[in-house]
Amino acid sequence: MDLGNCNSGQWTLRSTKCASGDNGQWTISHVPPRSLLSIVHCPLSIKIGVARAEPVDAATAERYRQWLSEGNHGDMAYLERNVQLRLDPRELMPEVKSIVCVAMSYAPAVRLPKDSYQIAAYALGRDYHDLMWKRLGELGEAIAEQWHDARPYRAFCDTAPILERYWAARAGLGWIGRHGQLIVPGMGTMVFLGELFLPIELEPTPPLNRSCGNCRRCIDACPTGALRLNEPMDARRCLSYLTIENRNAIPADAAAAMGNCIYGCDRCQEACPHNAHTTPTTEPHLSPSPALLAMTRDDWHNLSREQYTQLMRGSAIKRAKYEGLMRNIKAMDNG
Repeated sequence: MDLGNCNSGQWTLRSTKCASGDNGQWTISHVPPRSLLSIVHCPLSIKIGVARAEPVDAATAERYRQWLSEGNHGDMAYLERNVQLRLDPRELMPEVKSIVCVAMSYAPAVRLPKDSYQIAAYALGRDYHDLMWKRLGELGEAIAEQWHDARPYRAFCDTAPILERYWAARAGLGWIGRHGQLIVPGMGTMVFLGELFLPIELEPTPPLNRSCGNCRRCIDACPTGALRLNEPMDARRCLSYLTIENRNAIPADAAAAMGNCIYGCDRCQEACPHNAHTTPTTEPHLSPSPALLAMTRDDWHNLSREQYTQLMRGSAIKRAKYEGLMRNIKAMDNG
């Protein structure tokens, strides 16, 4: 049957009479059977993989429960809720059979001036959730046009009880490094993750058989000892947790280790050798705004609530709220 051409945002589907199609970001061609990687060709800044939907392995489930029981998650009480959903995606969507994992690079092409206060790279641009949901929706519609029984599907991006890095590793996108980040070959660790839960069986992508070997640069670079060799990460000591999720005062020893970063921390990622030669993202959505680039240290110190609201509109930095950001600035100056 000739379906003609069908556009779905960034995606182009071709009929069975067409070998391939090109629409800038994405190229999709028609080849049976249900092998997603055979029909989708990604740009350099995006990688996808497929995992079979099933409970996480017993060792991972035990490590997660142990991590919680030791209090390593700090005050992030939401990580204690819906544990069974995190450990079995079928509890979240009973009809799910395949999990399509998407990694999108945010390696910055533009950074804040060196003499200004710094912000974690992931938050330099606009809120990544909006962009990833858009890409996931486009991909979901393209898949559903190819295989009509792929509906209903569900899209997630850091918004549901899912062990995202675990599934990305199972889907062959990379492996989880000693810093707890997903390492994607050729893209490094500065990636956003998203998932499509599909009610159809797709050919799984084999996991990568790779590890960090003897490298411990991230552990040595961690300024607060949150990363420990052969032990789980202690979020209570992590500057990203302390400056973003934490709603209490920042301990004096952690404040002294903040350097000039007022939101988050990238030191473990900056130390990772897999980030040494990554290609910066060309996605304009992820570049800092002119207003953010123009901020001086004095501007940050004198930032009013109204100015904050304007500056952070559409930004992930809002996660820390105005009070948290100003607390960070004060703590760093006193550290």
